[in-house]
Amino acid sequence: MRMAVLLPLAAAVALATVSGPALAAGDAAAGEQVFKKMCTACHSIEPGVNKTGPSLDGVYGRKAGSYDFPRYKGLVGADFTWNSENLNEYLSNPKAFVIAHTANKNTAMTFSLKNEQQREDVIAYLKQESEAK
Repeated sequence: MRMAVLLPLAAAVALATVSGPALAAGDAAAGEQVFKKMCTACHSIEPGVNKTGPSLDGVYGRKAGSYDFPRYKGLVGADFTWNSENLNEYLSNPKAFVIAHTANKNTAMTFSLKNEQQREDVIAYLKQESEAK
């Protein structure tokens, strides 16, 4: 009887481990601080306020490359919507992400956010801001 209980439990644990790590929930308040410190030199969160990079207003849940920004070439024609997983991958290495997920081989974004917790926090902030609109 004991083996009958342990075997399904062991299988469930193994499946969860093999299926890969899920993104932990970020802290939107901490993400706002990271965004202000590390992202506002090139991006704003205000609608229509572009800097070196496009406004990130409403980016979470938006089709990639669809924002009207004259310098925006790396993701034009992309066929995905920004979500937690691809934002995390993009922010960790923008150039590799663009090469892997688009027909383009170039992106103007050279900055990467190496710290995983900071990425999760920024993503939580961008998601919160997008959902508030």
